Amino acid sequence: ISRFKRAVSSRRMDSEVAQRTFEAANSVEVVASVESLYQYDAKKQQEILTTKPWTKDPHYFKKIRISALALLKMVMHSRSGGHLEVMGLMLGKVDGDTMIVMDSFALPVEGTETRVNAQAQAYEYMTAYVESSKQVARLENVIGWYHSHPGYGCWLSGIDVNTQMMNQKFQEPWVAIVIDPTRTVSAGKVNLGAFRTYPKGYKSPEEAQSEYQTIPLSKIEDFGVHCKQYYSLEVSYFKSSLDRRLLDLLWNKYWVSTLSSNALLANAGYTTGQVSDLSEKLEQAEQQLGHSGIFMAEHEKKEESKLSKVAKDSSKMTIEALHGLMNQVVKDRLFNQIGAKSEAT
Repeated sequence: ISRFKRAVSSRRMDSEVAQRTFEAANSVEVVASVESLYQYDAKKQQEILTTKPWTKDPHYFKKIRISALALLKMVMHSRSGGHLEVMGLMLGKVDGDTMIVMDSFALPVEGTETRVNAQAQAYEYMTAYVESSKQVARLENVIGWYHSHPGYGCWLSGIDVNTQMMNQKFQEPWVAIVIDPTRTVSAGKVNLGAFRTYPKGYKSPEEAQSEYQTIPLSKIEDFGVHCKQYYSLEVSYFKSSLDRRLLDLLWNKYWVSTLSSNALLANAGYTTGQVSDLSEKLEQAEQQLGHSGIFMAEHEKKEESKLSKVAKDSSKMTIEALHGLMNQVVKDRLFNQIGAKSEAT
C-alpha cells in the first residue's frame, strides 16, 4: 500500500511540474481573480459596439489575451482531430484595443484535411451553448472562431480569409485563431496565431516581419497570395485562482494523453513530409542559384534567400525531433527503469 501511495504521489508531482512547465513555456500570466479581466460591464461593451472604433482604423485591435482555460480546451480539441481540421468558437469581450478570450467550445462540424465546414447542426449547438452560458452568469458574447492547421503552421488560407472577412462584416468584433496541434506536440509549446482581416480594397501598410515559420511547399502559393489581406495580433495568456479547479481537471486529462502518446510515432508522417518538403525546397534553391547566379544573389541580400529559409526549416525540424527523442528517454527513465529498480528493492 505504501508503495502504491508513493507512486500516486510521484505521478501527482510529475503532473504539477509538467503543468508549471507548460505555463512557463507559454508565458501564462497569473492575475488576481478580482481584476477587471473577470468582470463583465454590459454598458461598456454596448458603448464599444455602438461607437465601432474598428471601422475608422482597420488596424484598431492590436492585442489578444487568452485565458489558460480557453487555451487548454482549444489545444485538446485541436489534438483530438489528428490530421483533420477541427473548429470551435470563443467567448470574450473587448477592452480598448485588446480582445479578451475567456472561454472556448468545440463545434460539431465536418472536417477534412484542408477545411472545416459548419453545418446547421453547428449553428444550433452554438446558439444553445451561448444561451446556457447566459443562464449561469457567463455574459460574454461570441468573439471569434478557432480552427486547426495540422502540420502546416498558423496563417489564414484563402477560404479562412473569406470566412473571417464575412464574420467581421456582420459579427464584429471578431477574431480568427489558428492552432497547429502537430507542431505543438513536436515543439512542446503551443503553436498559435491570432488574426484579423483588412477590409476589401484596403492597402495594408508595410509591417515588421513577424517570427519566421515553416510553410510547406504545397501551401506557399496560398499563403503568399493572401498574406497581405490580414494581420497578426500580439498574443498573451493569463489565469487566476478562479480557473484553478477547472484547469486542474482539464490538465489531468491533457497530461494523461501527453504521457500515453509518443511524439516521434504520432508525428512520423509529419516528419517524413517535412524531410520531403525540404528536399524539394533545396532543389528549387539550387536551380534558382544556377540560373540566376550573382544577380539573384545580390537581389536576395535585401530579402531572405531561399537557401537561408531552408536552413532555418531544417534546424527547426531537427530541434523538434530532438525534443521528441528527449521526451521518450525521460519517460523510459521514469516509468521503466526507476519503477523496475524500486520493485527490485
